[in-house]
Amino acid sequence: MASQKIANALAAIETNTHQSTKLQQYNELLDNMVATSDGHELAQDLVYYLDSILSEDVSIVSARPLLDSFIKVLQTLSPETKIKVGQHAVTLLLTRSASVEEQDSQIREILADAYESQEEYTAAARALQGIHIDSSQRLVSDDAKTRLWIRIVRYYLEDDDTTSAEAFLNRIKNLPSKIEDHDSLLYFQLSQARILDARRRFLDAAQQYFKVSLAPGVDEGDRLVALSAAIRCAVLAPAGPQRSRSLALLYKDERAPSVEEFGILEKMFLDRLLTPDEVAAFASKLAPHQLALTSDGTTVLDKAVIEHNLLATSKLYENIRVDDLGVILGLQSSSTLSAGEKAEAYAARMVEQGRLKGQIDQIDGIITFDAEGAGSSYVPGGSKLRQWDVGVQALAEGVERVAARISDRFPELAAKHMVN
Repeated sequence: MASQKIANALAAIETNTHQSTKLQQYNELLDNMVATSDGHELAQDLVYYLDSILSEDVSIVSARPLLDSFIKVLQTLSPETKIKVGQHAVTLLLTRSASVEEQDSQIREILADAYESQEEYTAAARALQGIHIDSSQRLVSDDAKTRLWIRIVRYYLEDDDTTSAEAFLNRIKNLPSKIEDHDSLLYFQLSQARILDARRRFLDAAQQYFKVSLAPGVDEGDRLVALSAAIRCAVLAPAGPQRSRSLALLYKDERAPSVEEFGILEKMFLDRLLTPDEVAAFASKLAPHQLALTSDGTTVLDKAVIEHNLLATSKLYENIRVDDLGVILGLQSSSTLSAGEKAEAYAARMVEQGRLKGQIDQIDGIITFDAEGAGSSYVPGGSKLRQWDVGVQALAEGVERVAARISDRFPELAAKHMVN
């Protein structure tokens, strides 16, 4: 409840029939409240002040300048007072918002700032959502809409509400004009990366993070943070040709050795087996959603590491028993499946999806890997050693043909060397 002094002053002003004097009295009372009250008392006084200036007894023409003065005062208050008074203001303006859209917009932005300072990000986003941007009373440019929506997206992402964030990001995509402002474009790309990351579309997220890491006008420290995020997403992506290309792009970046994730990036790029200690160290840097359990009870990281180690094993062995593969992959038997059966299931899925080349003999429990080569030396289903033998044989045959031609053309020289 307002203090008795303020209540009496408001009652006296409301009985005044002269509009010009009435407006002056309201402004003087507002200045007096700010000068003599603070904290909870000031918030209560301002609430009653708003009730008075937005009553039916005050015309909308008179209310606008009074609201402008009130907004200037609201900007100077503490976050707690801004929230209490601002909430009351936007509630009162709901019935008059069409006539005071500009003032409503300013109050909502102040309210959002106050919520942000209190880390109440969803509340801040909802305050901004109430701003009218498609109205005949107020022209809002596409650039202003973009900045507003990006701010809302950022707030929702702070509270990990990717569904709401994506809805507003899609509004930006559907605008007829492109984003021209550099900062807005950067925030858009970063928000898109974070949403893709949260959706576990890690390859797409890695590409977006990498774009942000290369964007001009970004602090070098922030560039490396984005590059680290790109590497983490690339590591978490399903093993296969697409991820290999992404890993190659990141590995060849001259900045990569300066980030902590370079060790695991290098091992994955070079198709080396990852140890449990390396995986545990990498996992400690991941966000909660990147460690969430999947439908089969494993994490995204577990699955990515198993698939990577399976590909790395295919580079080392021509064939291997599924039980031995299960040991190499560090799989544990369960009540329904043995470690070998789990390894076979992973291999079968990767072969089916074209991410691993090989054949599985389920009767003998053996997986045979296909080694890829180039030209005539490629032997489908053969081992690297067999390909090497084919290459050596081709080289020896070539040398023999060259020697025969030399002998035919220079018989005396050939005979001399034969005697020697």
